[in-house]
Parts: sequence; C-alpha cells; structure tokens
Amino acid sequence: MPENQDNSVDTENTQSDVEFTEPAAAEAADTTAEKAAHANGDDETGLRFVDLGIDARVLAALQDVGYEKPSPIQAATIPLLLEGRDVVGLAQTGTGKTAAFAVPALSRLAELHDLNGPSRKTQALVLAPTRELALQVAEAFTSYAKHIDDFTVLPVYGGSAYGPQLAGLRRGAQVVVGTPGRVIDHIAKGSLDLSELQYLVLDEADEMLRMGFADDVEQIFQQTPEGRQVALFSATMPSQIRRLSKQYLNNPAEVQVKSKTTTGANTRQRYLQVMGPHKLDALTRILEVEEFDGVIAFVRTKMATEDLADKLRSRGFQAAAINGDIPQQQRERTVDALKEGRIDILVATDVAARGLDVERISHVINYDIPHDTESYVHRIGRTGRAGRSGDAVLFMTPREKYLLRSIEKATRQPVEQMHLPTAETVNTLRLGKFAEKITETLESEDVSAFRDLIASYEEEHNVPAAEIAAALAVMAQGGQPLLVKELPAAPEFQKRERSKDGFGSRGPTRTLTEGNATYRIAVGRRQRVMPGSIVGAIANEGGISSAQIGGIDIRSDHSLVELPADLSPDQLKALSRTRIGGELIHLELDNGRKPSGDRGSYQGTRSGDRGDRGGYSGGSGNFKGNGGFKREFRKNDGERSSADRGGRSFSDRNERGVGTDTRKPRTEGGFKPRNKW
Repeated sequence: MPENQDNSVDTENTQSDVEFTEPAAAEAADTTAEKAAHANGDDETGLRFVDLGIDARVLAALQDVGYEKPSPIQAATIPLLLEGRDVVGLAQTGTGKTAAFAVPALSRLAELHDLNGPSRKTQALVLAPTRELALQVAEAFTSYAKHIDDFTVLPVYGGSAYGPQLAGLRRGAQVVVGTPGRVIDHIAKGSLDLSELQYLVLDEADEMLRMGFADDVEQIFQQTPEGRQVALFSATMPSQIRRLSKQYLNNPAEVQVKSKTTTGANTRQRYLQVMGPHKLDALTRILEVEEFDGVIAFVRTKMATEDLADKLRSRGFQAAAINGDIPQQQRERTVDALKEGRIDILVATDVAARGLDVERISHVINYDIPHDTESYVHRIGRTGRAGRSGDAVLFMTPREKYLLRSIEKATRQPVEQMHLPTAETVNTLRLGKFAEKITETLESEDVSAFRDLIASYEEEHNVPAAEIAAALAVMAQGGQPLLVKELPAAPEFQKRERSKDGFGSRGPTRTLTEGNATYRIAVGRRQRVMPGSIVGAIANEGGISSAQIGGIDIRSDHSLVELPADLSPDQLKALSRTRIGGELIHLELDNGRKPSGDRGSYQGTRSGDRGDRGGYSGGSGNFKGNGGFKREFRKNDGERSSADRGGRSFSDRNERGVGTDTRKPRTEGGFKPRNKW
C-alpha cells in the first residue's frame, strides 16, 4: 500500500474544505467542490472514484487497495486533470495528493497506450524533493498501474548507483519519479529523453524551493515539450512558486484544501527535548516510570520500525513492527496481538497505523517528529478514544522546535514540556523490581539445590555469601547494567553563529551537536553557493534527511557542514563525488587545516561592471576591470582555478537557456547572488 496515500482520514480530528480560486475551474469540475467537502469517508452520498471518469484499469487498482471515496483534494483535482487542465494544488502531506495527480496521469497514459500502442519513451515525469518521497510516489504509481499491461515506473534519485537507473531507462519507463539533481544528470547524459513527455508533476514544490532546487527545476521545465500538462502541488504558495506557475503553467486552475485540525480533549500532549542518540534511552525510561497499557511509537521510515522494535525487545519489552512492507495477514496478526495484550508496543509508520483502532492504546510516542500537522493529529488520534484518557509524547531536538510551534499553531492547543525521569527515580524503581523478583522466586521456586551450591562455594573459596549472591545477580543481568546514569541534557536552543572568519580561516566555529561531526566541502563564497544548494545536494546524494544537516559555515573557498559522524562508506563515497554548481565538493572530515590549493587573494577595490571581467570562463586567470580591480589565482598541483573551469560563463549559461544575468554592480564590493525565484 503506498506510503503517502491517505483515504482513512479521522473525521473526528480533521475537517477539510475545498476552494477554487477561479470560476472557470469550479465550472469545469462540475460541482466537484461541493461534493468534495463531504468526500471524507463519512457521507454515504458523497462522491466516489467511480463517478470521476477514471480509466477502468486504474479504477480496478484503486478498488484492489480498498479506496472507494476520494479525499477532498482528489475529488477537486482529478476531474480538472482528466480534462487536460494545468493545476496548482495547495494541500498538506497526508491529504491524498499523490493519488490526486497519479490517477489522472495513469488514466491518460492508459488511453494513449490503447491508441498508439506501447511506448518505451518517458511520458510522465514526477519531481520530488527527497529520495524517500520519490520512492513513495513511485510505489503509489506502481500500485495504481498494476492492471495496465507492459507499463513501467522507475524511481531515480541521488545516493544510489547510476547503473541500475541507466539500465532501467534503456529498457524504457513510461513514468519516471526522481529528485531534481539526478533527473538533471540523466538529461545531461542523454539517458532520459523527455521529447514525448505528456505529464509533468512537481510534488512538494515549496520543499524543493527550500532545499535549493530552483535552478534545477527551471532547467527541467525548459527541457520539456510545450504541450505537456503540468500539476504543481505545494503546502504553501510563496511568491516564488506563484511566479513559477505563471511562467511555465498554462492558465492553471488553483485548488486549495483548507484544513482545520483539532485534537482530542482526552489526550494529554507533552514534548521532551532529547538529542537523537539518546532517544532510545529516553523512551526506555519513560516506559519504566509511567504506567501504560498499549503504546504506539511512530517513526518516519520502514527500516526504523524494525530497528526500534528489535532494540526494545532486547531491553525486555514486548514490541513488534508494522510498516507498508509487511503483508496484510501478518499486519492483522500483529494488531490482534496488540489488542489481546500479547505485545505492548507497536512501532509503526504513519501509513501502516492509519485506520488502526485499539482501545487499550494509552500512549502515543512521536519518536520521530512529524513534518506536518496533519500527520501529528492522525498519530495522536490513536489514543484517548471512547472516552478513555490518553498520553501523547513528542520527542524533539532543539533544532526541530519550529515544528513544535507549527503543531501548536495548527491545533490551537499548547503542548506542555516534560522532563526526562531522573536516574535516581529510574534506579529506585529498578532496585525495587529486582527485590520483588527475589521475593517472588523465594516464594515460588525450590532453591534448595542452589542454597547447597552457594554454601559449598562459600566454604571452599572462603567468600561471603553476600558476595556470591552479588555475582549471581550480575550473571542474571546478562551483561546489561542494572543502574543508569543521567543523560546529557539537551540544550534549550542551539544558536547558529555566523562565521566571522576571513578568507584564510580554519576549523569549526560552533559547538557540535552530540553524534555529529564537521565536514569540509570544496566550494564556498567564490563559487557563489547558497545554504539551500548545499542542503539539497547533500540530502539527496547522501540519502540524509535535511533535519540531520546542522550548521553550515560558507567561507571563502570552502564550507563547513555539520553532519552525522557515523556516515557510511557508501554515503561518504557518494558525497565525495557530488557536485554543486558543477563543482565537485570533495567532502571530507574537517581537521582544522588550511584548505588545500589556496585560491589566491584580492587586491585593490571592486568596481566597474561585471562584464569587464572578460576572463571569467577561461584564460589567464587575471581580471582587470575599469576600476582597477585585479584578481589573481594561484594553483597547486591538481587544482583548477575558477578561471580554468570552463563552460561556466554567463554567456554559456544563457546559450544553454538557464537565464540571463541581469545583476547590477554594487558600489561597495562584490555582487549580490542572483535568486531567480
């Protein structure tokens, strides 16, 4: 079942309205907006998928996965897209927007398949900001296309080998779902042909903008045929995205799903500031100190469900994992075990827990904080049901505090701060439980054989019985410590200091978050890199979530980036080959040394127009402007100067259709970086 489809919305928690911003769109939808307001699964007279004119093969696939009624965003946008309109959809994650663009796209491609026969060319391209979302969307397309013969969906994303992706593109894929950077790479290699593209989708466009993919998205638009249909989906509509839609979309209909989220009055909401490496210990202590019945712990990924469940079982808890990869029969057995008390803790992804109704759930643990308020409301809706009280606990790092503020704003309810149980409290409880086990064993078991063994050992080795009992207690712990120590307190906030270094500065300038390390990349201010470009490149090529990327110091000819210290060899290899703005970043651990290949110094003052710097795209490496500005580049062995990089002149960029440089010179040195969005 696709991870990002949500047709089982909790109607007691979420109310949605659909708004069209132009009369033509409302007319084209044939009163869809009115029906969509009721299409949340509760109204038996509401709109159904069979009413939308979807291709029979796609409709059959929807019925196979149990979807009957469209969500509001689906009911509003599917008819428009089936008519060939360009659409801008404003909706949060968790509203079913993947089906809103996938279903009409597949319906259209199925009809083309009937008319023209099978095609090996790419006919639909979906852009997603992260590899995780790209995989989820590809999974959804595959699910909905299961009854279309000779049809292939291929995900392409950074951080993965090119070989399988190139082979898949050579074999042919009607639908390609990818991250912007890797899509650009395949276009440049000639492996991705968009000449027959019919359908282009931008999913979570605002997130792509935040991650610095503006230029990549524009380049992709310029490589697509003029007649292609475009669907752009975003949680918000900043001015930059509005300009993009006006430039590249043809008279788009704008559909907005307004959500008003509320949370159950019976649920107590708390948050705990805890750093990533200490989450497991924090969860263990909460479970030891607080009375609980059943627990659901929410994590972001399928792999994390298995990992956390294994670790909880190793600590003596009855835990099981549930995610989208688990077969339905096994899922049902796991849920039955939770209902019957054979397991106490369920570790789940958002999708796997949708529709789950177990009365004994007393606690919901947001082990990984959700990135949207809809998911948060759906998660904590699993507890506090049928008049019972419930507890919702949110784990949060200081850097994720903005997500907490978004949750409080959306739910209009405060989330109170809780403090981790102290080591003294936990140890007192553990010692008490250990003593209870001794008492229970003495009362219920025959210990005479062991008593004789201890007496014999005491006499033979001249060791007091208390010491022998202590050794046996250590053995009973199986190598696990009985008592705990205080965990380092998470800081209330983490200040991101601006670097005050000069061009030759060395080393990090901020305190690292525990579990992180400082890495050096070989691009900086001279290459005009922006933080968003760094985040986007590292997140996609290294398979790292943007939340794992800490402080960024952009310096003269290099930058320092805070990343997890335990990057795998494959991640390090992928990141060392990553390019930003055409430049290899050569990622490596920072050791405070001066950057290799000092790329020179600045002499004189900056003045004159940029066009006076005639040698930018090649030549001697000297720049002499009308104002007497001179810039020298010194090269070490194997290093290229900025002047030797070739093909990066603004004239070359214009010839490739990237855009025209319209910047004006500043009078006090340097130029403001261009942001076309």
